[in-house]
Amino acid sequence: MRIAIVNDMRAASEALRRVVDSLPGHEIAWTAANGVEAVAKARQDRPDLILMDLLMPHLDGAEATRQIMAVAPCAILVVTATVSGNMPLVYDAMGHGALDAVDTPTLGLGGEMGGARALAEKIGIIARIVGSTRVTPKRPAPQASLPRLLVVGASTGGPKALCDLVMPLPHDWNVAVVIVQHVDVTFAAGLATWLGDRTGRPVRVASAGDVPKAGDILIAGTNDHLVLTPQRTLEYRVEPKQIFFRPSVDVFFESVAAHWPQPGTAVVLTGMGRDGALGLLTLRQKGWHTIAQDEATSVVWSMPKAAIEAGAAAEVLPIGRIPAAVIDHAMRG
Repeated sequence: MRIAIVNDMRAASEALRRVVDSLPGHEIAWTAANGVEAVAKARQDRPDLILMDLLMPHLDGAEATRQIMAVAPCAILVVTATVSGNMPLVYDAMGHGALDAVDTPTLGLGGEMGGARALAEKIGIIARIVGSTRVTPKRPAPQASLPRLLVVGASTGGPKALCDLVMPLPHDWNVAVVIVQHVDVTFAAGLATWLGDRTGRPVRVASAGDVPKAGDILIAGTNDHLVLTPQRTLEYRVEPKQIFFRPSVDVFFESVAAHWPQPGTAVVLTGMGRDGALGLLTLRQKGWHTIAQDEATSVVWSMPKAAIEAGAAAEVLPIGRIPAAVIDHAMRG
């Protein structure tokens, strides 16, 4: 891959350059010292991946990500001095299309590098995306007590789209919401908190053994696949190992199609890759109402486009109209 580096600190840029130079098959496309410069360079020469700092003069990394995704969309990895210390900006950047985040490697006095392996692993994962993409079961919940179910899959740009979807939903309705967002386990709990703070809704990470209840808004929270069991409880599973996207929207949607006894609503939002298309199709064939986000409002249209091409989407809507469609179908159903 051709990789660009955006960082206003010379030592940090040098550390990033050394990591990229050490990885076979990758090269430096260009470097930029701030967000304004990065947007201009990306427009002229779009790389395969941008390593984007967050705190920079003139234009921070979150806003630079938004502008780049609008004019020259590409894979963006947030690389900042402290991810945990900049969580609001990290989630803003992810909402605008950044794929992941990692701490900036540090150069020691003797030339040793701290944090290089973590960055190299993230670059490897993104390279594959760009090149492609147990508890004791509870007794089944009585069907009469089951709420309707809204299941959502999202990836690149998902946090912002999830905000737009969740915020208008009723607080008091007989619907449980379960979300599978492609996000590393280290960010899942923070994403739930961030989404709850942005929407004023109680959002939490799904726990093994949970039975979706009316009013719940649950987010998949590990690097394993979230599934619905025959007992209608939620569980995390390593299998299938060969599926690259973890947690997988397809795996979750297929399990819901198999084990949830009444049709609900399923939505595929903005994202890179094809995850969710086949699962959405299965749900549609089972009588579920299925929606894909439209191209104009998607940060990356790959996932919704794949679902549409598969014939999986009953409706294709801009993000601003999806909540009303979800509510209307839930109330009519």
